[in-house]
Amino acid sequence: MISIRMTFPGGEERTIPVIRALTTAGSAADNGIVIDHPSVPACAVQLEKQADSLRMTALASSRRELPRMGGKAVQEAVLKIGDTLLLGEVRLTVCMPETSARADSGEEKARAPAADAPGGDAMETLLKFSEAMLGNYQIGPLLRLMMDQVIELTHADRGFLLLMENGVPVVKVARNPRRENIPDGSVLLSESVVRKVLETRQPQLIHDALSDPDFSQSASVMSRGFLSVLCTPLVEKGEVIGLIYLGNDRFAHRFGERALELLKIWAAQGSLILSNALLMNELETDNETLREVMDTQHFGGLIGTSAAMRNIYRKIARVASANVSVLVVGETGTGKELVAREIHRRSPRAKGPFVTINCGAIPENLLESELFGHLRGAFTGAVATRRGKFQAADGGTLFLDEIGEMPLNLQVKILRALQERVVTKVGDSRADPIDIRVVAATNRVLKDEIRAGRFREDLYYRLNVVELELPPLRERGEDIPLLANAFLGRAIEEMGAKVKGFSSGALTAMRRYAWPGNVRELENRIKKAVVLAERSMLCDADLELDAGLPREIMTLAQAKEDFQHRYIDKVLELNNGNRTQTARDLDVDPRTIYRHLEAKRELQEGGDAGGGSRNKTS
Repeated sequence: MISIRMTFPGGEERTIPVIRALTTAGSAADNGIVIDHPSVPACAVQLEKQADSLRMTALASSRRELPRMGGKAVQEAVLKIGDTLLLGEVRLTVCMPETSARADSGEEKARAPAADAPGGDAMETLLKFSEAMLGNYQIGPLLRLMMDQVIELTHADRGFLLLMENGVPVVKVARNPRRENIPDGSVLLSESVVRKVLETRQPQLIHDALSDPDFSQSASVMSRGFLSVLCTPLVEKGEVIGLIYLGNDRFAHRFGERALELLKIWAAQGSLILSNALLMNELETDNETLREVMDTQHFGGLIGTSAAMRNIYRKIARVASANVSVLVVGETGTGKELVAREIHRRSPRAKGPFVTINCGAIPENLLESELFGHLRGAFTGAVATRRGKFQAADGGTLFLDEIGEMPLNLQVKILRALQERVVTKVGDSRADPIDIRVVAATNRVLKDEIRAGRFREDLYYRLNVVELELPPLRERGEDIPLLANAFLGRAIEEMGAKVKGFSSGALTAMRRYAWPGNVRELENRIKKAVVLAERSMLCDADLELDAGLPREIMTLAQAKEDFQHRYIDKVLELNNGNRTQTARDLDVDPRTIYRHLEAKRELQEGGDAGGGSRNKTS
């Protein structure tokens, strides 16, 4: 058996056999070969056993920590019997067992699990992991610890832990054997491997991805040179909650069946621990959010305690800390900018700028300059070089309001800015790097805009990592008095009015009104009523909410008919317009679906004949 003789400064020698097929050497206690000297890096080299030699790969984070052979720094080398390697001030010599110190040999064998002990490493690592995380449910440290210990267990070159968010796997941790984060880890993943694991819900072991018929034609495999890959799902109660992805691009056949079995054992227990931690964090977030709402009836700048708004508060609390793009949708006047500000205020970027731009309020010929800036003389009127909104939001959040109004040619440039994190001023050829988070908002249905060719599908998915749909005011009945009193208090303070409150008739009228302009309309009506009020208590007439205005309430028969039409449309959409399947799902005669579509077509044709479709509320 090949051994390593370590010669320390002062002449002390120690010899340790290389038992494992793949191991690491360094001063840290979790290495396979521990070199206890301060001059040696924590994780210095990786050693792979071959027939009569060792293949050495340096793991140093800087050139000064590289091992040296013959006075020269080396990154990789094949070490044969008698070859010497210098790590810091410690000399390593490859030798045969005859020159080994038996005491040291015995010590190493006792310390390291036997190579043929199935699951020994996995059980030891899993035990350490369970003990370390007992009662500790902080997600960040937990994920890093999970990944570091999986890399230690399997001797992977790099490892990634992905969690499912809205059905999409998102990289949460990317680590290397030195227990360091890997920047932009998602670009080092093979999407085809991840997709197959999600589809089959089974682990995938690829000995050599470049020659594997299932993956060799994958663009990510060919462009990034993947070799050995091991990926397993994390499953809890039958649901995939995440994945562990391990990769190596230097030696094919790194991972074997034993590595797969060890990882499956580890992932089973790791899934349970991770699921419990996620549940605890979710409960803590929900409790904190509910306490804040119940104590103050406010959530930052948002007001309301209805179930619909509490759901929005929970989502804001969860998404704020994640550096992902958010799309806020809802009718005009529902408070989309307030939601964007609250996401920014609760995010790690809170100390950075919050910059807004209304994409529908700026002429198309000026919008590019507003977004990306311009150089002096780039166009008529450009008398000075100016930064755009993207540059102004560097280190903070950019709020793109009315993104559905964005011209197609600028959508391409926004997509490039979000993908590459750089922008170019009008008239300039040099790109400026940016570090921003984008929150976009629209009152349009962007999927309809995509089908009509007015919005890019790739930009939609870039912006819509997480979607928040704000409820209209008519669905927030119990919030209306809270909002009304808050707006009344602000108006009284601003105008010095002597109004004291609302009559019972005003409160009833506000709850019955449909509010097509939503929260903005409510605030404006109250301001106007305060200005013109002649009494101390505002009544329904002051708010112009008399019997002639539209009402929210419809008859029960109308409500049933309205729900039926909307539900049939929803199921048709789920079935991609398949009428037969829709009728089967709804357990009705297919003629019911045909009559529904015919009535809908006649209604649309009648509307067009009577003056065209309704104008979009803006």
